[in-house]
Amino acid sequence: MPRRLLQRYMPQPETLQRNRSLRFMSHLIGNASLWMLTRRSVGNAFMVGLFCALLPMPFQMVVAAAGAWLLRCNLPLSVGLVWLTNPLTMPLIFYGNYRLGAWLLNTPARPAPDQFSTHWIAAKMAEILPPLLLGSLVAAVVTGVVANVAIRLIWRWHVARNWRRRQRRRRRARTAHAGRPPSA
Repeated sequence: MPRRLLQRYMPQPETLQRNRSLRFMSHLIGNASLWMLTRRSVGNAFMVGLFCALLPMPFQMVVAAAGAWLLRCNLPLSVGLVWLTNPLTMPLIFYGNYRLGAWLLNTPARPAPDQFSTHWIAAKMAEILPPLLLGSLVAAVVTGVVANVAIRLIWRWHVARNWRRRQRRRRRARTAHAGRPPSA
């Protein structure tokens, strides 16, 4: 995984610790193990972040931060990945989760209304909630596990590729150096 690319976009812990609204979490933010970029910490961060993103619950970022702390994975990635479900993508993702849950429960899925409203959701909540929760939980677990495995495999491939490139450069340098006449 391109560690430099991830580091370029991650905030610095010192900057976040100075933020007044985050002072209550300064001990968590200052924990160096939550900022490391290793294959394990990044893979687990993707798992935690995507898991929390696909669950229909409030305070997803807080839950992702707690998950990052429990699993000792990268805190900024875990919290940042929660924004996969933002106000633009949330209706589509949660409707897909609802359809998945309805399929798993073998119940007919309600078609999406022309316009979502809180009144429509409140009236249909008893019908919508069980398939939505089941579909969201299944999608979150599967997506989290697949993301974790995929990140670890990509990271491993990237490291192996870099090692092979280095070995080739060293061999070329040795052969180029061996072909020179000895200096006096």
